[in-house]
Amino acid sequence: MNFYDSIRLLVAGGSSLLYRARMEHRDRLPAVGGYVLAPSHRSMMDIPFAAWLSTRPLRYMGKASLFRIPVAGWFFRTLGGFEVARDGTDRKALRDSIAMLQAGEVLLVYPEGTRQNGPKIAPLQPGAAYLALRAGVPIVPVGLAGTEDVMRSHARKVPHFRRVVMVVGEPIVTPLREGGGVVPRDQVDALTARLHDALQVVFDEANELL
Repeated sequence: MNFYDSIRLLVAGGSSLLYRARMEHRDRLPAVGGYVLAPSHRSMMDIPFAAWLSTRPLRYMGKASLFRIPVAGWFFRTLGGFEVARDGTDRKALRDSIAMLQAGEVLLVYPEGTRQNGPKIAPLQPGAAYLALRAGVPIVPVGLAGTEDVMRSHARKVPHFRRVVMVVGEPIVTPLREGGGVVPRDQVDALTARLHDALQVVFDEANELL
């Protein structure tokens, strides 16, 4: 067992056990090839739950300042993280993301951007759709329900161990692309809208199963 698998078992597996995580349609996750894993986002705890959902190692972006901390930076990199500038101008992170997907890796992207509240999926950022189209890989929507109250309040002294449900949607297949080039904005917008609808469906289903 390598380091990633050991930490996944300890952190993600332990979190899923404490929160009695239920997984629906896990078999819809592609067994091979790159894809964008696109969950709803209501808590920082969404990260270990996503890691437990996928048996394949995940790659994910993190703000650059986290990677400048000596021990923490090594830890995040070892677990698949890579740094990105928060102002959206980091072209290297974009190129790296596309290369990872084309190399057959799984990239975790929260299409809502920052953490949200409530039962409705927020308007999505175009990044997940753009990356999928640019790399020619599918997007898999995942509804995570029950995480919203986890780690929301700094005043809470005792963790709130409520049930968590994860529902995997059908992969949204993108057209194959040859070579590089600019992805037309209308294609990005259309895929983003489709992803929004699919994400709302699985988020609703997850909430119904709580």
